[in-house]
Amino acid sequence: MSKGFFTVPVPANEPVYTYAVGTKERKLLKAAIDEARSKQIDIPMYIGGKEITTSKKVNLAPPHDHQHILGQYNQGEKSHVTDAINAALAAKKDWENLAWEDRAAIFLKAAELISGKYRYELNAATMLGQSKNPYQAEIDSACEIIDFLRFNVQYMSEIYKQQPPVSGKGVWNRVEQRPLEGFVFALTPFNFTAIAGNLPSCVAMMGNVVVWKPSNTQIYSANVLMKIFREAGLPDGVINLVYVSGPDAGDVIFQHPDFAGIHFTGSTGVFQDIWKTIGDNIHRYKTYPRIVGETGGKDFIVVHPSADLKAANTALVRGAFEYQGQKCSAASRAYIPKSLWPALKESMTTDVKSFTIGGTEDFTNFFNAVIDEKSFDKLAKYIDRAKESNEADIVVGGTYDKSKGYFIHPTIIEASKPDYETMVEELFGPVLTVYVYEDAKFEETLDIVDTTSIYALTGSIIAQDRYAINLATDKLRHAAGNFYVNDKCTGAVVGQQPFGGARGSGTNDKAGSMINLLRWVSPRTIKETFNPDTDYRYPFLEKGE
Repeated sequence: MSKGFFTVPVPANEPVYTYAVGTKERKLLKAAIDEARSKQIDIPMYIGGKEITTSKKVNLAPPHDHQHILGQYNQGEKSHVTDAINAALAAKKDWENLAWEDRAAIFLKAAELISGKYRYELNAATMLGQSKNPYQAEIDSACEIIDFLRFNVQYMSEIYKQQPPVSGKGVWNRVEQRPLEGFVFALTPFNFTAIAGNLPSCVAMMGNVVVWKPSNTQIYSANVLMKIFREAGLPDGVINLVYVSGPDAGDVIFQHPDFAGIHFTGSTGVFQDIWKTIGDNIHRYKTYPRIVGETGGKDFIVVHPSADLKAANTALVRGAFEYQGQKCSAASRAYIPKSLWPALKESMTTDVKSFTIGGTEDFTNFFNAVIDEKSFDKLAKYIDRAKESNEADIVVGGTYDKSKGYFIHPTIIEASKPDYETMVEELFGPVLTVYVYEDAKFEETLDIVDTTSIYALTGSIIAQDRYAINLATDKLRHAAGNFYVNDKCTGAVVGQQPFGGARGSGTNDKAGSMINLLRWVSPRTIKETFNPDTDYRYPFLEKGE
């Protein structure tokens, strides 16, 4: 084993490519898309380094072109979950005993592979499988996952450096950060390839072994990520990728005595059910499992009467409608003063009507499809109810079509009361609901913002008045784990804005920070005494005055 106090490469945020007309990267990305669309691939599960196929093949199609088949994934069953756990536990000893700098090197290499060799393939997979335009794919499946990998290596080294500040005379105190005792379950969402890659990789980076179940609608890009991790040198069995139903996975994993933790991003309902199941089975486990989860939000933008109109308009339109409103951080409720509403209503309507809508293969399209038919049907029902309600009006949008792809046109609803259903319930789609308040009731409106939703993920205040900014920042202290001033409520960057929320939005363990990585280690304190006492008697026991 090598010896030394190693310094890792200083991380920096990966530059974002523009894919502007005439650029080299535009041509390469288009070629990668054409290549992916020209064939169908058979996507295996990865268990213990083996590629596992089954007799049950499930088609994968672009959400914006659901008749085109990109390939099939091999659906597994409970036995495959058991195999994945066994493979993980078999790999555990060698992996956790590997020097941390060797683990770091694997994930730093993975970052380089994504930055170069696999950038366009991974972006193309995200564009086709998850219906993201070139910019949304670039900031996700290139830049953010690269940033996660590089910055997490830095955070890992800083965690290992943290040692007791005092060792008394003749004593050496030190702390080692042990991997968790058992395996960790990574349950990942469809909406960010970067999140899907980070949840298992940051856990593995800290010396743990992982069973990874991605969302079915993200399997196409998850396969590319796994290919990259393997090429980077990840040993067999450290991360095992399975495609099984949630109930099948849960039935096996949450009954297993070696279950040591879950890293989750998904819905609040699912997370709460998981937490309850873990609680019911707590007597089965060798250790108390770590439960880390981010579960979405009902994110807000509050506009103050002093706000710059153009800044407010851009924050609202981008915050609500980029990636079809399918970001956990997307703006879905807005509070706008009566004095500014006419102008903002006009400018937002103009912008929304200017959106180009269609498939991701056409780079001129700003807006694409929602992820699947289930999401489409849910959103359509909310829109239809708004059309029929006397408490809501459709300002713009309100149409939908799934004949070719799952297209919900960007929709703005004006609600006459602040607790109208689309102001409260998480829709996870391109629907923004506006409540117009009296200018003089700004502070009262902040109280409404704070108490309307169970969630507390992201939010923002748009204002020029510093007293208003200060008041909003204070009164909304617990309403958002990521709070923005004069900006949209989306776009957290690794190394700059650690991401996560509390209340119904999760455990707020801040992905993209040292805070998160600390959840995947269990510290051991070691005290070594060089001149140990050899008599139990203390001086005060001696006779005399």
